[in-house]
Amino acid sequence: MNVDIGNALDTSPGVSRDGLERLDRRVERAHGRIQEGRERGEHGFAALNLPERCDPREVEDTVAPFGDPRAVVTVGIGGSALGAATFSAALESDVDAYFLDNVDPAHARRLLSSLPLEETVVNVVSKSGTTAETLANFLVVRDAMQRASVDWTDRTFVTTGPSGNLRELAAKHDLPALDVPEGVPGRFAALSPVGLACAAIQGHDVEAILEGGSAAADRLDRAGAGSLFETPAYAYGAVTYALAQRGAGVNAVMPYAESLETFAEWFAQLWAESLGKDGLGQTPARALGATDQHSQLQLYRAGPRDKLVTLLRPTERPDLEIPETDLEGLSYLGGSTLGELLDAEFEATEASLAAAGRPSVRIEIDRVDERSLGELLYAMEAACVLHGDLASVDTFVQPAVEWGKRAARGLLGGGEFPEAEAVRDKETLIVDGN
Repeated sequence: MNVDIGNALDTSPGVSRDGLERLDRRVERAHGRIQEGRERGEHGFAALNLPERCDPREVEDTVAPFGDPRAVVTVGIGGSALGAATFSAALESDVDAYFLDNVDPAHARRLLSSLPLEETVVNVVSKSGTTAETLANFLVVRDAMQRASVDWTDRTFVTTGPSGNLRELAAKHDLPALDVPEGVPGRFAALSPVGLACAAIQGHDVEAILEGGSAAADRLDRAGAGSLFETPAYAYGAVTYALAQRGAGVNAVMPYAESLETFAEWFAQLWAESLGKDGLGQTPARALGATDQHSQLQLYRAGPRDKLVTLLRPTERPDLEIPETDLEGLSYLGGSTLGELLDAEFEATEASLAAAGRPSVRIEIDRVDERSLGELLYAMEAACVLHGDLASVDTFVQPAVEWGKRAARGLLGGGEFPEAEAVRDKETLIVDGN
């Protein structure tokens, strides 16, 4: 994996090479704090130890008794689902993967009516075991299985913390259970059983995912890794911070591979929930190359100068030849490939932004496989931790999210919460079109 920050220099907004040199001294100090947090296993920093802590055999042994299912459903929300969804979307498998990560009744009804429930494995993921959306969806899934005369206890396992409703449920019904790692916020848990159980069921190489994460972790441990000029993760974290300070309040992540589109969703949660505090943060936007060159690029190149565009691509991919044609004006395409066209689109987007003085960063991975994905996700987590340290925000808490959870629980009668009263007291000004 490599990160090219050249097109973020001397743009508008942008940072100079001298500015990066000055910032690098702060990166070195931040690196020391990050390494100390890792060594102590402190909350949040423990996530950067997952490639070494997570035992792939434990994950694989837990799911092995389910044999060869036709489908797997992960019931979770946010970090309990997006890491698994990223691996699933990126890697091909004969086992279909689905994610109940919302409580939209129409979606849940359609999904459950289409699944072969007798050949479906269900993974319920919640660290606390009390997440309302997750438990509600699980109860709906369990009911659907019972109505279909499927023994849900034979098709279900949980991934949860040491205590709570799901842990008690697993003990009562003798369900297989995987542990959510201690000290790791959900959005940083992709390289743990939270993100890897679905991958194991789909037959992906869990060990290779962790090896990719370990490769990125090794770069943090090497001598000199405290420099942004020597560590891709720190280069990205430092430049995003520098540009955010200079007005790039939006970070548009634009992978040039359909299989990485869900990665942009995972990144959006990581970036928004970790960095959006105290009036600070960088709003993640999601785009897909080359599709969104025909829509969003207009805004990125000619709209307000408040954006960084992160361009992501694999340098190796399967390819498909474009047939020869005698259509006027299109003959130049014949004999080339879709991959060559996509690379040309990538480089044209990059050049278009540069010509307009708009900042972009290029991230390249070797290929879309298990090892490269593990490396990419770990590097983005480390970049996020560095960005948060430089911005002096608490990267590992999410008070605004917790406020919303308490409000929803109070509205549903799950206790007395002042947040629920704030919802009830909402001011209204309704314009009725009926």
